[in-house]
Amino acid sequence: MPEPTIVPQSSQPKLEELLRHIVKLLEKHRLVETLVERDRTSPRHELIESLVHRQHLVELQLKLRSLHPADIAYILEALPHEDRLLIWRQIEEERGGDVLLEVSDAVRDALIETLERPELLRVLEPLDADDLAELAEAVPDEVLADVSRRLPARDRDWLQTTMAYPEDRVGRLMSQDVLTVRESQTVEQVLRLLRGREDLPPNTDNLYVVDARHQLKGVLPLRALLLNDPERHVGELKSTDPVVFDANDNADDAARAFERYDLVSAPVLNERGKLIGRLTVDAVVDFIREASEEDALNRAGLRGDEDLFAPIWASARNRWLWLSVNLCTAFIASRAIGLFENTISQIVALATLMPIVAGIGGNSGNQTTALVVRGLALGEISAANKWYLAAKELGVGLMNGVVWGATVGLFAYGLYRNWQLGAVMAVAMLLNLVLAALVGVAIPLALHRLGRDPALGSSVLLTFITDGMGFFIFLGLATLFLL
Repeated sequence: MPEPTIVPQSSQPKLEELLRHIVKLLEKHRLVETLVERDRTSPRHELIESLVHRQHLVELQLKLRSLHPADIAYILEALPHEDRLLIWRQIEEERGGDVLLEVSDAVRDALIETLERPELLRVLEPLDADDLAELAEAVPDEVLADVSRRLPARDRDWLQTTMAYPEDRVGRLMSQDVLTVRESQTVEQVLRLLRGREDLPPNTDNLYVVDARHQLKGVLPLRALLLNDPERHVGELKSTDPVVFDANDNADDAARAFERYDLVSAPVLNERGKLIGRLTVDAVVDFIREASEEDALNRAGLRGDEDLFAPIWASARNRWLWLSVNLCTAFIASRAIGLFENTISQIVALATLMPIVAGIGGNSGNQTTALVVRGLALGEISAANKWYLAAKELGVGLMNGVVWGATVGLFAYGLYRNWQLGAVMAVAMLLNLVLAALVGVAIPLALHRLGRDPALGSSVLLTFITDGMGFFIFLGLATLFLL
């Protein structure tokens, strides 16, 4: 039977349609299994069960064989644990490693935990050194050691080299697939060498010009080979000012450079200027996606990458840290209210109005925090401009405080016909919005200065301060001017 053509399901509607189809197959499979299970009295029960079971599984296998590994990963991430394992068992072992590369970290860890050592070895065996480096953190050390021993010596050395770099460094993301040429070669000679290869490395847009010591001398764009006379030398056509990275460069900085200069690939050098690898746009995009997903979870107070269908115990435990912090801050905010019990008992309207002050302050502060976290992630905030940023956000908070403070003051006056209460409401809103602006800038900057992720728990800390201080400011003003 001929090999099926693998067609990536790239668009989101197609992926969703594909997922619905897989879910229907799984539902039919479970339904028939249930019906057969009920009819255990039939003498042909085992035969019928085997045939039906095989029919649906073969249909699933054929469907999965036609899919790109990234599409299979999407399906696995969108299914509960039992269905996910059933789908995984229908994937051909030689494609299992490619699927593990595509799934999220949480789902990858869950799948690897279910695999016996021999099965995991078979899944990882087809992968090259670059792919193994990407999976290294999820694979047990002894399994990784066994797989690496089966690699050619060059690939084994490469795996050890790239594993020596932290996850957030260019050296961890780089690939060893590098095409090099010499300045003395002609266009015709280079083209002849390229035609002699079975394939080109993915995302190849440049060849790298090196000397005898493998020092980078420039890059040769592929278009230069196609558009110039075959007798011209590489040295005449090379570009001598390419964007290059050091293996120890921060991966965030490299990602910004790829976006800024529209790069497809770039050379990676060691501290001696020797060409040791290549950074490609697919590795950068994967890094950006993983970092953005982690930041989104961190802003909500979640630690690490949580599987959507993880066990209840694991999901609950992952949320305990910041829930406990939030509980403590809520108790503190409640005590701020408790200090003014006498004031609230005399002016009951305060109890209905004070959540407005705290809520608007929290929302305004979260907007500021989101902008600052984004600025830090993009490298736009530095020591030279952080004070200007703080002053600018203070001005925004002041303007919003005047506008919305006046609005809520008029609202309070309209409800209770008490101009003093309206004035207290307006001033409290103004002060809390100014405070929210300052805190919204200060928290992520402080976390960044301490070497922590500025998105980690910022919203929880901000809400605590704006709620507690909002209650304190409003009720304090009410105590001073209304009693």
